[in-house]
Amino acid sequence: MLIDLAPAPVRPRLALPHVVAAVAFAGYAAWSLQRLRTFDASGFDLGIFEQAVRSYAHGHWPVSDLLGPGAPTLGDHFHPILALLAPFYLLWPSPACLLVAQAFLFALSAIPVTRCASRVLGARRGAVVAAGYVLSWGLLSAVNFDFHEVCFAVPMVAFAAEHLLRERWRAAVWCAVPLVLVKEDLPLTLAAVGVVLVLKGQRRLGWVVAGFGVATSVLLVTVVLPALNPAGVYAHSGGLNPFGGAIVKVSMLLALVVPTAFTALRSPVLLLAVPTLLWRLASANDRYWGMGYHYSAVLMPIVFLAAADGVRRSGRQWLFPACALLAGLASLGLQAAHLTDGVWTPSQRAGIDAVLARIPDDATVLASNRLAPRLTSRCTVLFFDGASEERPEWVAVAKPEQSWPTTLATKGLALDELKSTGYLRVAETDSVVLLHRG
Repeated sequence: MLIDLAPAPVRPRLALPHVVAAVAFAGYAAWSLQRLRTFDASGFDLGIFEQAVRSYAHGHWPVSDLLGPGAPTLGDHFHPILALLAPFYLLWPSPACLLVAQAFLFALSAIPVTRCASRVLGARRGAVVAAGYVLSWGLLSAVNFDFHEVCFAVPMVAFAAEHLLRERWRAAVWCAVPLVLVKEDLPLTLAAVGVVLVLKGQRRLGWVVAGFGVATSVLLVTVVLPALNPAGVYAHSGGLNPFGGAIVKVSMLLALVVPTAFTALRSPVLLLAVPTLLWRLASANDRYWGMGYHYSAVLMPIVFLAAADGVRRSGRQWLFPACALLAGLASLGLQAAHLTDGVWTPSQRAGIDAVLARIPDDATVLASNRLAPRLTSRCTVLFFDGASEERPEWVAVAKPEQSWPTTLATKGLALDELKSTGYLRVAETDSVVLLHRG
């Protein structure tokens, strides 16, 4: 038995998990919309996902022109679950729709975490753990970096782990099965659910689930994604470097378990984190190694629910809540430092919006990274990186430009070339220049 949640020392208040989720939703949504308002959201990745959802909403195969003209997004990552957002996007055709949906899904995962923590520790300590969870660095880092398909996986994993703790084996499987529609690596997390089932004596069900998860992930990476990718390859193989960045990797691993006072290490539920950690630590892409971006969001419910199991085994019921809260407050402070008024003043932002409003609906635009989300809901938007050979009717370039992914010099030369090859300057402020092909 993983954990006996039925004879809880204090019965959790019925409303507590839902109150925590509601507060988390409000905070995540406000944070995300503030970033969108101040141009901190970006074409990579919010614009890419909005273009995919917009395609679904209009009954088309999902493409993102920011990835390349007509690029199929299912050839980049396998995330057909994004189609679920299409009806909501039809009602609210805006990048804000995706950000609010992500806030809801992240907040939803707080319900099983709060429920389990309260059953083990009582309502007060459970509420402290819940606060630590909603402020955990993996979730706040994801909120602070646009929208990603992994937001669907976070509540799936949370409810699956809760059912494992309650020994509701089939319910755990049903919560985890949709992971195969979220991203190509997540079927391996489903396989890990199967491994836990085997360890708990559910061998037949466990081996079937584990085998299905592994086979699905292999099929997606080796057959489906290369078939859908115009280059005929899996776009994110990237090579291996399991021994690089040791300090960064160890720091990330410690950051996962320290907020749980290491109690998560005492639970088999922590095995659900192994597939995600393995591919990240083995990859040659150093962005996967650390604590930034959205890569650790799916790990947060795993470590917190594993800790809810482990704390009963350790008997240190006060240490986990204290560590979780302190780590959450530290995470809030670090992430809030990035929540600023952006590069431009309010008057400059208003000027940018006025300039972009001159671009007609359904036009094709070559746009800077920070400007793209202002246009993706109504235009075909291509990515201005200084290297593209595309020459659409409109070009909107931010001032100052971002050096990523090419140099500022490269982008400056590209802009000068556009001006000298038939593009006329329609409008220009100290924050944006708008060109139109004459």
